[in-house]
Amino acid sequence: MSIAAGPAQAESCTKSRDHLLGSLGGDLAQPPQAYQGLFKICLATISITNVKDAFVLRDGGIAVIPKQDSVAATAATLSKFCDAYPRSTLRFLSRKDLLQANSVSRIVKMSSTGATSCRKIKGNAPS
Repeated sequence: MSIAAGPAQAESCTKSRDHLLGSLGGDLAQPPQAYQGLFKICLATISITNVKDAFVLRDGGIAVIPKQDSVAATAATLSKFCDAYPRSTLRFLSRKDLLQANSVSRIVKMSSTGATSCRKIKGNAPS
């Protein structure tokens, strides 16, 4: 299955939020209201230049499929995201991630713990 990232890009934000609140309802890492806030962050993240598509993750992170997978493009995307959402975590999905997690239901279960949080990047991490 390929993940659509054409004109209806926001659909992945909607699909991931709906899956989390519907299918995983009782198995959430955060209160349901928190996922509504994450959904808004997800929608805004799609407007970042290098973001092809975005998803809300079960653990509270935002996952993105980048348009370009270069160091400069990744750094610029991360900088914009962390400036806008300093308490959030952004996970870039690699081609390998997308091969293993080839559906929204699998993507939302991916962990963002391997990604560095914006708090750490910006030097605001609690000691």
